[in-house]
Amino acid sequence: MNKKEIMDVLNFRHSCKEFDINKKISDDDFEVILEAGRLSPSSMGIEPWKFLVIENQELKNELGAVCWGGKVQMPTSSHLVVYLSRAAKELRFDSNYINHLLKEVKHLPEDVVSTYKGIMKSIEEARFKEDSDLEAYASEQVHIALANMMNVAAMQGIDSCPIGGIDRKAVEKILVDRGLLDTDKFNIALCGAFGYRVNDPGEKLRQGMDEIVTWIK
Repeated sequence: MNKKEIMDVLNFRHSCKEFDINKKISDDDFEVILEAGRLSPSSMGIEPWKFLVIENQELKNELGAVCWGGKVQMPTSSHLVVYLSRAAKELRFDSNYINHLLKEVKHLPEDVVSTYKGIMKSIEEARFKEDSDLEAYASEQVHIALANMMNVAAMQGIDSCPIGGIDRKAVEKILVDRGLLDTDKFNIALCGAFGYRVNDPGEKLRQGMDEIVTWIK
């Protein structure tokens, strides 16, 4: 992509407030969006996320009814993603998940695994003594995945909207009741809606570069 194409994508992307309910994203196109999430960077490479991809209209309607930030976006979206972050016990250096990630996903030798876990242990003892601190850290990583997915969607001419205005307890109950969420392993971070716009968002207005950037040379 040249610079103009990059700028076109960045200006195309906006937080879409209403999608065309009759237009659906193809499976192939959404797979690319999901790959953008899967391949996103995470601190220490812990990949603390899981993506619940919802196409079921009844469920989208039900979730939209309890989320003030997604009352229109959720029901009209082609694909609604509920972004989950792993619970603290899943992310501790000695957890089964971390052991699986290092050995079976990253295929690290035992000595490297031992060193890696030692580093994680020291970080936990210094920064993440409380479970809530570690879970907040994990949730921050999930936001990176969402941002990547929104930008890759824009590259394909697909709209999106990040949705943080959700009733987490209500969403959790809906998903648990349907057998879609294991609260022992995952927390709800936020949601993201994807589809095709109904209305032109107009010009994207932002502060000038001189207002947000300071060069230190």
